[in-house]
Amino acid sequence: MKKIIQIILKILAIKVLKKYQPEIIAITGSVGKTSTKEAIYAVLKSKFSDKVGRSIKNYNNEIGVPLSVLGCESAKKSLIGWLKIFLHGLDLIINKKKNYPEILILEMAADRIGDIKYLTSFVPRKIAIITSVGKVHLQFFKQIEKIAEEKQNLINDLKSDAHAILNLDDQLVYNMKSKTKAKIHTFGFSEGADIRASEAVISEHNGIKGINFKLISEGKIMPVFLPYVLGKQQVYAALASTCVGIIYKMNLLEISEALGRYRPPLGRMNLIQGIKNSLIIDDTYNASPFSAIAALESLKEISCEGKKIIILGDMLELGNYTEEGHKEVGKKAAQIADTLITVGEMARDIARGAKEAGMEENKIFSFTDLKIAGKFAQDRIKEGDIILIKGSQGARMEKITKELMAEPLKAKELLVRQDF
Repeated sequence: MKKIIQIILKILAIKVLKKYQPEIIAITGSVGKTSTKEAIYAVLKSKFSDKVGRSIKNYNNEIGVPLSVLGCESAKKSLIGWLKIFLHGLDLIINKKKNYPEILILEMAADRIGDIKYLTSFVPRKIAIITSVGKVHLQFFKQIEKIAEEKQNLINDLKSDAHAILNLDDQLVYNMKSKTKAKIHTFGFSEGADIRASEAVISEHNGIKGINFKLISEGKIMPVFLPYVLGKQQVYAALASTCVGIIYKMNLLEISEALGRYRPPLGRMNLIQGIKNSLIIDDTYNASPFSAIAALESLKEISCEGKKIIILGDMLELGNYTEEGHKEVGKKAAQIADTLITVGEMARDIARGAKEAGMEENKIFSFTDLKIAGKFAQDRIKEGDIILIKGSQGARMEKITKELMAEPLKAKELLVRQDF
């Protein structure tokens, strides 16, 4: 059944794209796809308004990308729902719709070899962005170099009038520059990037915490403040979106003002008020060792009046890298945490890694049950503490965030996966 739906959606998407010919901005990477999509949307929408569309939620696979092209949400297990989607697709093809996006921003994910190549086989791209290559989905790819090869398919067949936007700070990504005919644009913190960030710090504007940094392009400098977020990955999203803005003839002031209105996707380093006047960094959407270490680095840079409590869950789909990956995260956490709490069987290796790195055993606690872990954390939190919560989708760590929120009734508004 799924295969039939996939084939029909692909056919409909091909026809719709041929009819409306939107300029497509495609994004892939081990982390940062959704944040980058939302940042680009914020930037372009400020200039082009309703002419810009984007992927629904994080629809980025063989089913999700065609659905985003059609502008429909998944019907899941409803046959009638899928029939309605197919009819909607036919309506788009038969009757020209004036409100179809002229610019369409799409995420493309790769869980297995061939995923990106499949999507690029029917989705033409004006701009292709590769955010990063990390050790994710190693259960299927085995080696990080294989992940890089798969991501590279996004730019391999671009024409000379297209644009490839690459992360200069990620060597595996930057090495792809010779694999495309497209115009190359680079972003990052490193000297030599076309769009560069410097002096990124956590700051507070009008009572709102966020990241402040200097945006640098061709010798011009513009201050940018990203409210309600922490983490270097959010800065990378802003930099990639700046590349896109410049391609669309926007200046740094316009881009900076638009980024001030950017709001990160749920579960990506979002700041949420916690119980007892604490602060939660909710990074519960997903996790890999790569993204977990990035989150820990961000926490390291933050000063707080209380203690730093780190709550980490299982990281999935790591294959033979599972034990080593969890231990690496634990060793990093040991440098930062005043208290480390792990949840899940795999996450016990995070605790082991922390102990091996010299963290005192009386500061490390492991649980298998989310509720018990949440209640334990509740008892330990004090005023001024900052709490980082992270884990893979299957670990459902957002349930702990809900336990620790000052206003749990806002969970549907602020947290991921509240519909099941």
